[in-house]
Amino acid sequence: MRDNPEARRYEAELDDGGMAVKDYRLGRDRIAFTHTEVPDEHRHRGIAGQLTKFALDDAVARGLKLMPYCPYTAWYIERNPEYQEHLLDGFGE
Repeated sequence: MRDNPEARRYEAELDDGGMAVKDYRLGRDRIAFTHTEVPDEHRHRGIAGQLTKFALDDAVARGLKLMPYCPYTAWYIERNPEYQEHLLDGFGE
């Protein structure tokens, strides 16, 4: 897994050469996660969760406030309270 800042997304290469992605918009002190996509043939294998954890951990380590516009990212944060203190005010309420 890696951050691809030029494409504004986190990426996970899949065993068949495909790619799972988590798109974002980066601000000075915040990151807005806008979309998560895993190819249909790779769903229900935990890839979205692994990619989301990787992206959130990276953002938190960089001191960024989280803005989960992506429904999957919001769902993940709701179920993993260690990220909730890093939400930008107004998210998660």
